[in-house]
Amino acid sequence: MDLGIKGKRALVLASSKGLGLGIATRLCLEGANVLICGRDQNGLAMAAKLLTDAGPGSAGYAVVDLSDRDAATRLYAAAKKKLGGVDILVNNTGGPPPGTVDTPDSDLWRAQIDTMLIRVIEITNLCLEDMRVAGWGRILTVASSGVVQPISNLAMSNTIRSSLVGWSKSLSNEVAPLGITVNMLLPGRIRTDRLKQLDAAQAKRTGMSVEEVSASEQALIPAGRYGTVEDFGNVGAFLCSEAASYMTGGLIRCDGGSIRGV
Repeated sequence: MDLGIKGKRALVLASSKGLGLGIATRLCLEGANVLICGRDQNGLAMAAKLLTDAGPGSAGYAVVDLSDRDAATRLYAAAKKKLGGVDILVNNTGGPPPGTVDTPDSDLWRAQIDTMLIRVIEITNLCLEDMRVAGWGRILTVASSGVVQPISNLAMSNTIRSSLVGWSKSLSNEVAPLGITVNMLLPGRIRTDRLKQLDAAQAKRTGMSVEEVSASEQALIPAGRYGTVEDFGNVGAFLCSEAASYMTGGLIRCDGGSIRGV
């Protein structure tokens, strides 16, 4: 299936590895030119080379820490310089540390809100102008299944990412007449370093081994396994495609059926 994005310019946040890199990889394989970003320069350089070598699209990178106040302006400037503009924006951020709602560290809450919410809004507003001019655009925000079914011991993530749901839906209504779609992609348990961290934290909390935690969690997923980064990247690329032009304002799950609600 031709996704119709050959030559499109894609900016993918937090994409030196994990879910972000999974989407960037699929976009590049579909012929999009991609700018990946993150804090790890060596990791970014290696990933960009692998993406470009795999083609048919090309990849560059920008070293940016989304916790910096000027991260959005610096990242957009890099996208203008290296891509000439942005047609596809994939918003993705790292997750906060595990914990319960009564985490008393107000500074930690503020810092995570700044990185995971404010920075996403800022970079989206900057990229929207390119999309308005082109009369075409795709904005995809990676969140978590916790915005539909809150995840135990991830209260900060559940709270902050849920704020993005209202923002994304509001934006989708505003820009739909301009040929711009806005969706959210919700991963379930996908095999990434972040998942390893969460399984390890649960093992420590419960006294189980990491292997026991992993087995018990996979037993609860109707698909019977953790998802792969490739599974997730395929869905993300489709939502960024011409083929998905009539899908907007949605919360799309990539979770193997693990969310129990309808």
